[in-house]
Amino acid sequence: MAYITLPVAEELGREFPGIVGPMTFRPETAAPINELVNILLRGESTLTRGERELIATHVSWRNDCFFCQTIHGAVAAAQLGHDEKLVQSVKTDWINADITPKMKALLNIAGRVQQGGKHVTEDDISAARKLGATDLEIHDTVLIAAVFSMCNRYVDGLNTWAPQDMDMYRANAAQIVDRGYSAVTESATAHATR
Repeated sequence: MAYITLPVAEELGREFPGIVGPMTFRPETAAPINELVNILLRGESTLTRGERELIATHVSWRNDCFFCQTIHGAVAAAQLGHDEKLVQSVKTDWINADITPKMKALLNIAGRVQQGGKHVTEDDISAARKLGATDLEIHDTVLIAAVFSMCNRYVDGLNTWAPQDMDMYRANAAQIVDRGYSAVTESATAHATR
């Protein structure tokens, strides 16, 4: 049970799960968060959408946020050939995951940001650059890690619930891949009851 009274999703018979609950509670704060997440994870980039979702998933896993690591993991898998094993390995053993050395260097930076911004070192940045990371990719990795650390704390700080049914996450991931993050929250807000 969430610490505050959140809008109820009629089809679920309870409040909306994860970040969708607080976002339907206060849509005016949801809009800028969704806009930023859409830019970072779906906007123009030399990193694929799947790679950017892996960064969000990895940070959410490190923050032990079940909802965020599961939904973003499902979105990552949907954009990476439905490879859920790859997503799991990026969460739990990223250094040995079947990803490029550049992605490993970016995940290292993301993990350091998750610990705290001052944990990122010049050596971390230099290593990523040597493996081909651009300034934009480094910038976006740091910002994705920072934004998802905030979102993880938002979700868990209000004690929102996270469904255990993976099919629910897969279905929501398909909607996100198709329509983006804002559309999901807007749809939930339209169907919320208080």
